[in-house]
This record gives sequence, C-alpha cells and structure tokens, in this order.
Amino acid sequence: MKMPVFVVTGFLDAGKTTFLTEILQEEGFSEEDKTLLILCEEGEMEYDEKSLAAMDIDIVTVDSREDFTPQFLEDCAKFYRPECIFIEYNGMWKVEELLNMPLPKNWFINQIVTVVDGSTFDVYINNMRSLMMDIFSRSEMVIFNRCDPDMPLNSYRRSIKAVNRRAQVIFENENGEMIPLEIDEMPFDLNADVIEIEDEDFGLWYIDAMDNKEKYDGKTVQFTGRAFKGKDFPDGYFVPGRHAMTCCADDIRFIGFVCKTKHGDEIKNNRWIKVTATVKYEYFPAYHGEGPVLYLKRAVSAAKPEDELVYFN
Repeated sequence: MKMPVFVVTGFLDAGKTTFLTEILQEEGFSEEDKTLLILCEEGEMEYDEKSLAAMDIDIVTVDSREDFTPQFLEDCAKFYRPECIFIEYNGMWKVEELLNMPLPKNWFINQIVTVVDGSTFDVYINNMRSLMMDIFSRSEMVIFNRCDPDMPLNSYRRSIKAVNRRAQVIFENENGEMIPLEIDEMPFDLNADVIEIEDEDFGLWYIDAMDNKEKYDGKTVQFTGRAFKGKDFPDGYFVPGRHAMTCCADDIRFIGFVCKTKHGDEIKNNRWIKVTATVKYEYFPAYHGEGPVLYLKRAVSAAKPEDELVYFN
C-alpha cells in the first residue's frame, strides 16, 4: 500500500500550522487513513493535540536537523504505522535534502506546498532570495497569505513562475479569503498581425505565454534571442531564448521555447537572431507535457540586446 507524504514548508510564522490545521480538520479527512504529523519546528501557533488524537492523528516533533534522518523516519513508520504522512518542514532546511533522503518502504512525496507571509515577502526575498527560490522551484503549490490587493502580487507570481512554471500560486487576504488576481496588461499588442516583443519585455512574455494558451495559440510573435541547439534535440529543433536571473547573480539560466524549423542547418548555435514564428501548444518531451512550440517563419541575424539578462519584475 502506497503511503503519501505531504510536505508543507515555509519560514517561521508563515502560517504553516494554520494551513495544516484547516486541512486536518476538514470533515471526513481522517475517517479512513491513520495519519502522522511530523513537526520540524515550533512556531507561535500550536496544534490541538487532543482534537487531532480523537481523529487518529499522531504528532511527533523533531528537535534539530541532525535528528531528521532516514532512521528517524523508519522508526516513525514502525511505531505509528501511518497510512498518510504530513511533514511541517523547517523553511531553513533545504527541500532538496528531503527529496534525496531515502524514505521508508511505500512512502512517497505526493505534494510540496510552500506557505508565505505576504506581508514579509519583500524582506525575505531581498535577504534570502536564493533559499526562497530553491523552495519555490520544488513546490507544486505556493500560498501567499496575509496579502493586500495593493501589494505587487503579479510581480510575486512572476518570481515564482520564473523558477517553476508548473507551480500553482494562490493569494489570500488576512481573513483567508482568496484574492482574485488581475493579470497585468501586457506591454505589447496581442491583436497585431505580428506581436512584437521588445527586449525588455521578453521575461513578461515568457511567463505569460506559459500560462495563457488562449492568448497566443496560433498567433505570430517576433523577438530577439540567442539560438541554442541542444545535443539531445531532434533534428530541426532549437531554442531561441535569453539568459535570465531567476534569484541572484549566481543563479542565471537560459530560458526560451522550443522552435521547429525546416532550415536547422542555417541556424548557428549561440548566435543572436530575430525570430518570427507562429506559436502552437503541443506536447514536447522537454516540457514533460504540453507547452508553447514555435514554428519558425523567419530568422535573421540581430545585434545582442543592450542588457543581455532577462528580469521578471
């Protein structure tokens, strides 16, 4: 029998305990599965252990990172015999270490959720950007609580999408009510015969095109990018893209969409080109699913942008 492990991470007092309490107390949640809750830190909020025990939910606390070991998890599996596991993970611990850790037999990481205090996000992102982006890159869901509609929520969302295009990003106000996000109007004409993407807008377009098939499917776009031809790419495919700073100067990566062409031999690797292409959404192995695939109409040599790096603000 497979035993799902749900990981909820985030920095101290981000709201992890409140989030988990709401989930665990949902009607019918624990009627069938014996549940184990592993706490890797203690914040201001505390669990009602008596109420959880009545729902057949056991709680165990880890005092330090050194104690959170494969053997500790094995001991938990044998003693508590859970059928479902929740881990309130310490935001200062790298998620990668958990993902690389051997788990007890039949345990598997089912979902990673990151909880963020929207009122302190700017402080953390300015001082601990690399650590935060590492967490975001491995999360299936990111929940911003304690938000105000006047906050730059679109900018926050782009920060997440820059490192994890598949993450679901949710914003909630002080009362826990979801804030509907009005996506920023794009700085280019979506109704033009050819949508011209300026150099400084490449990052905005990249994020928007990943999430909004209805805007771009069948449209023609034009932008300047550097041609990248991967060794594992099928013949006739390359990626015109840009290097982007996703979290800090030490974390710069190449971003772009797969492009199909009948003139692959004419595309020189690492050369700057102005691309005119039609956007279609279809399966491609590198996406692990459906994503934007460009069908090249024209490519000409181009000068590199004044600023070669892409930003997402």
